[in-house]
Amino acid sequence: MPKLIRREMPDIFYTADDKLMEVISDWQKWILTERRCSVMTASSYGRDLSAFLSFLNTYKEEVPSLKMLESLSVTDFRAFLASRTKEDISRTSLARNLSTLRNFYRFCEKNVIFTNPAISVIRSPSVPKALPHPVSQNQAFEMIKVAKELEKLSWMGDRDVAFLVLLYGCGLRISEALSLDVKDRPKSDSMVVFGKGNKERVVPVLKQVRLTIEKYLEHRPDGAPANSPLFIGSQGERVNPGVMQRQIRRIRDALGLPDTVTPHALRHSFATHLLSGGADLRSIQELLGHESLSTTQRYTALDEVHLMQVYNAAHPRAKVKE
Repeated sequence: MPKLIRREMPDIFYTADDKLMEVISDWQKWILTERRCSVMTASSYGRDLSAFLSFLNTYKEEVPSLKMLESLSVTDFRAFLASRTKEDISRTSLARNLSTLRNFYRFCEKNVIFTNPAISVIRSPSVPKALPHPVSQNQAFEMIKVAKELEKLSWMGDRDVAFLVLLYGCGLRISEALSLDVKDRPKSDSMVVFGKGNKERVVPVLKQVRLTIEKYLEHRPDGAPANSPLFIGSQGERVNPGVMQRQIRRIRDALGLPDTVTPHALRHSFATHLLSGGADLRSIQELLGHESLSTTQRYTALDEVHLMQVYNAAHPRAKVKE
């Protein structure tokens, strides 16, 4: 068995030779600068490629190289997808894995590094269009209340409350909230957010959201310098998504809420509650930063489901047996 050669990018280990590592480094820079993806998105792409190279190292019994990637067949790509399926990953994750590989191969072709048409033959797995799973208004308020009680350190409880209020009150993605610095916090009735593709959008901010964030910053032990991350951990480092996802799991367990209650569920709640309140789809699309209106239209289907449930529970004819 050949000796493994591992190279490390930020938070990611790759099994690759030196020339391939150089290309991977250029690819990641391109993702961040040209594609204007967030660091978190670039990291997701990197982890997908890392898994692929790790598979090839075992499958081919040699360290992956540019020459190897150029020579891979349709069967090789399908073998990778089959191995990922055996790991019981979701079809959505499987589709993203394949999308990452196509992205990397297109980059190599565009930069005249190598070409391999085999990757274009592989069909993406069909991904079910599941409806969003928002939390109710009462559940959102209960989550915010419990968040304060679960932390031993008072200022960290304030942090978790501010985080939840920002997601629910402004509809931010978890990556958008955690990428903010103190100087980026809302200081008026609106704030600028940089979403996917580093696209800028303006989001309205309720007074309660601003006050909650200011309360947290007042209690921060480091004095909350302007250039420091808005949400920090106990050592003053920027909080990573895993920490806040774990906090949400603690909160939902304390309240007995289902597994569908995640940080993103609060963003869903922001959208569905606006729709129920009479907001139009175009406005919600702008507020959420959706590129396509079809993505926002999922909430219409969700609202229709809710209306039918209300109808079946309340209308007298719905209770008449055939």
